[in-house]
Amino acid sequence: MTSSSNYVEQYAQWRAKRLANLKAADGWLNIIGRYWLEDGIVTVGSAADNDLVLSAGPAHVGSLTQDDKGVLYTPADGSAPIQLKLDKAKPPRFQSGTLLLEVTSLNGDNALRVRDTESPVPATLTDIDTFPLDPNWRIVADWVALEAPQGMTVDTTKSITTDVQVTHKAVFTLNGERFELLATHGTAAAPQFVLRDLTSRDLTYPASRFLYGEDVTDTTIVLDFNKAINPPCAFTEHAVCPLPPPENVLPIRIEAGEKRLPPPFYH
Repeated sequence: MTSSSNYVEQYAQWRAKRLANLKAADGWLNIIGRYWLEDGIVTVGSAADNDLVLSAGPAHVGSLTQDDKGVLYTPADGSAPIQLKLDKAKPPRFQSGTLLLEVTSLNGDNALRVRDTESPVPATLTDIDTFPLDPNWRIVADWVALEAPQGMTVDTTKSITTDVQVTHKAVFTLNGERFELLATHGTAAAPQFVLRDLTSRDLTYPASRFLYGEDVTDTTIVLDFNKAINPPCAFTEHAVCPLPPPENVLPIRIEAGEKRLPPPFYH
């Protein structure tokens, strides 16, 4: 744990980057639609004669063809079709006018997600209210490997269950009480914990908050609850967010990290 000015400065830089990422062209604030794709051809654009009618952007973006080969994007301007390389971790993207479009994958199903890079919404988010910064919430926990990877089914905010593999848990003690958190998502370098605590009843996003582990070693992991953040679904209805497993629903108040967003962001 640390209370140094260096920690305060690093946290301020992290906060600035967090806000910038949310407001970026590929952030969560400018999404104007998300549409499940089925096999066949759909046309996309803001004109009424499209199968998927968008609220902004060119009258005719083009068409998407989904079949057993994947998803093919054919631009409306007559340029060559593009076979999109589907990747759950890094969805393929393409642009049309002011729109940034990508095809996301979940449980083997694909969806078109559309961002308007000229959306006025990002400018309306000037900051996110947080609990006061408290270095005591930066905890070095034990990073414990499970005896064998554990398959787990987690629910989401859209009631779409997903299967994950859990390999580790973070174990720590607060006020003499032992707690364990399962890392259900993320990467080896930045394990992601989906959690909920008693502040969800009044001050934090009711569904969950996300926390990414830092400084991971074979035996330890840093859990900085000052960096507990609102999930994407707190900012937009066009996101599908995992819910915490029962093990990550904590019977205590973690008064650290981001609080709920004011309307119109809070859903």
